[in-house]
Amino acid sequence: MQPYNMSMKVLVAMSGGIDSSVVAHTLVEAGHQVIGVRFTLWTDPLAPPLAQVLPSKCCNAQTIARANQVAKDLGIDLHILDLEEEFKRDVVDPFIEGYRKGETPNPCIGCNREVKFGRLIELMEKLGCDKLATGHYARIVNEEHVYHLLEAVDQEKDQSYYLYGLSQEQLSKILFPLGSLQKQEVFALAKKYNVPYDEVSYRESQDLCFFPEKEPEEFLKRHITDATPGDIRLEDETVVGTHKGIPFYTIGQRKGLGIGGLTIPLYVTRKRADTNTIYVAEDGADFKIDLIAKDLRWISWIPEKNSEIELEVRIHSHGNRHSGMLRHDGKYMFFRFNKGLRGIAPGQSIVLYHGQEIVGGGTITEFLL
Repeated sequence: MQPYNMSMKVLVAMSGGIDSSVVAHTLVEAGHQVIGVRFTLWTDPLAPPLAQVLPSKCCNAQTIARANQVAKDLGIDLHILDLEEEFKRDVVDPFIEGYRKGETPNPCIGCNREVKFGRLIELMEKLGCDKLATGHYARIVNEEHVYHLLEAVDQEKDQSYYLYGLSQEQLSKILFPLGSLQKQEVFALAKKYNVPYDEVSYRESQDLCFFPEKEPEEFLKRHITDATPGDIRLEDETVVGTHKGIPFYTIGQRKGLGIGGLTIPLYVTRKRADTNTIYVAEDGADFKIDLIAKDLRWISWIPEKNSEIELEVRIHSHGNRHSGMLRHDGKYMFFRFNKGLRGIAPGQSIVLYHGQEIVGGGTITEFLL
């Protein structure tokens, strides 16, 4: 657990999960004055009713009850912050529009920066708190008032990929008490504090929180009703099949393409919304080596402009790191991988790592074969 030497007034984001519940307990035990806050987000009203209560999603009856019980046990106030309207406007709508345009957006990046941490820090300051604490698995190191964002000790639970958009000002006000712990240690603390959960049935929040399914296809079908079928083509423009609508496919996808009569597996390489065409290629031919990204964010230092620097990157939250050379001009970043890579898609985030430190990141705008 991260040490905090001075007693503070801390606002704790209490989703009702095990992680945030343990954070609240440990901070109270350490002598800090704790105030809890739980926020409500938009959930898909068109989703099947039974699916809306799945225990794997946040903001359901189980997590709400747990947050209330933990606040009661600790004797702390629990505020409710309604973020439904802005979450729909700033997270869900851009997600739908991105898929409509043929992109593969990552809504959690902007949600963390603008909606969750943005509004939570506003409330923290309004309530006169010194810090905001959450159950994220990441670490913040303060070196002479420069805040460095590091990966969590528990690599399997690390959430640093989603946090590269946080600013120095935001990082200066945030605590991640679980960043130095293994998940099993957190479960042990939950038992110690009698946090209510069933070890057998407990499932952690996973996937995107605003629809109940594991993959977005069914959600997108409910909200993009004007998608039309079109050609699936090889790069030489040979038509090999028909797709159901561009929003319902992802770069790197192999299964579910509905292409018959071919003996070799094919992967989606790119999508063209302007011609309503999906392109596929055989294994290996779909690898890409260069990409361009925009909307750059830097955390504690900025690589020199127009100079090459070797870094590692992730293009998926829990994907492997891949090494290569970065160059940027202040507006765009250009990254060349040492080896070709599958699944690079416009709209995704590329996050840069130097050792355990997150340097920054950006939104992939295009790639080069």
